[in-house]
Amino acid sequence: MRNGQKSIQWQYADQAMADRSAEVIRTLLQHGYEAYWVGGCVRDEYMGRRVSDMDITTSARPEITASLFPKVIPTGIQHGTVTVLMEGEAFEVTTFRIEGGYEDHRHPTEVAFVGDVEQDLRRRDFTMNAMAIGLDGTWVDPFGGRADIDRRRIRCVGEASLRFREDALRMVRCIRFASVFGFSIAPRTWKGILAERDTLSFIAMERIRSEFEKIMTGPSPLRGLSMFVRSGLYSRMKAPFPYTGHDDSMLSAIPLIDPEHAYIRWSLLLLACDIRSQAADELLRGWTFSNKQRQEIVSLMSIQEEWLTITGADKDGMDKLPWVRLVLTHGKASAGGWLRMQQALHHSGAAATAETANRQLAEWLEEMQIQSLKDLAVTGNELVQALGKRGGPWLGELLGQLLLLAAAGQINNDKESLIDEAKRVVMNHEGS
Repeated sequence: MRNGQKSIQWQYADQAMADRSAEVIRTLLQHGYEAYWVGGCVRDEYMGRRVSDMDITTSARPEITASLFPKVIPTGIQHGTVTVLMEGEAFEVTTFRIEGGYEDHRHPTEVAFVGDVEQDLRRRDFTMNAMAIGLDGTWVDPFGGRADIDRRRIRCVGEASLRFREDALRMVRCIRFASVFGFSIAPRTWKGILAERDTLSFIAMERIRSEFEKIMTGPSPLRGLSMFVRSGLYSRMKAPFPYTGHDDSMLSAIPLIDPEHAYIRWSLLLLACDIRSQAADELLRGWTFSNKQRQEIVSLMSIQEEWLTITGADKDGMDKLPWVRLVLTHGKASAGGWLRMQQALHHSGAAATAETANRQLAEWLEEMQIQSLKDLAVTGNELVQALGKRGGPWLGELLGQLLLLAAAGQINNDKESLIDEAKRVVMNHEGS
């Protein structure tokens, strides 16, 4: 984008989204109001990053904005925000405003509408987010956001301590931006984090987790983790992270895992910090992870703990039945994730199963054709009839044993073979 363009051309935004947002701005201008694209979309376009949504700021009061468009949702009309729906696209349009009287270091108790876009930009968190651009490509950048982006620097608008005191979540966002963008944090902004870090305890863990997930799935998670530790924020949350140190080689395996497998990255982080699966389960609950996410992470950690118990110091342990038992307990998906984790640990130099053992375990995993009792070719009732015994706890134990042997390929998964094996087991048991 260049200053002085008659009509701005977005290079990193979906064309339909850009055109429809321009129509929203054009409508506001035609009715005598100021209007600009603002915040993240402007920052990302300048940085050459994909623009995912486009927010608009305007001098029009929210009720006026709502009256100018046929489809509007009063998203936060008391704070000046309405969502304009335009041909399948949604745009948040917010009146120029200033804020004051923040409660709980998160929410403003006072909002006053103003007529100056620069006043509106002054309330924002970082200079790179305090920029606006008009329909004709004119920049409004009163705090040097573009210069800070060029210097690859995160800097607060105005006094850092005040910005973080207003909204403590901004401290985590600061580290997230620095991690994801590969930027440094300006010295005064970093000092502001250290000065206000105790206020992070006022922020809901759900909001912190959302920011932290972006760090963990970003291109430089170790950078974000390091800053989180150095800042001391990890111990100031409602659910503090029990950090006492970490295994460098295990931690360095995290970037070797594809971000789409974020649960493996989380598992590695917890294991690297010597956190056991049971403690991790409680921690992840406190961090408001979904049940699915929590179970995926804890299952992976449990496999690691159980496998190391089985093999001990022998990293070449090749016993098939214990491995198949783990797969049946935790599922093939978790076992596959654990093997990915072992591969990353091998490349990072951390203590892990040997590469030859991993290949053998992967082959055994691939060969498993049955994964649960419903896959067995015999039912409990059929076993009771064939053995002439009454049901009882023995039946569940016997079915589990048959499942293990069939899954490991040590007996065929057909009714005749399974009943023959069941008779053999019962006979041996009764004869002992």
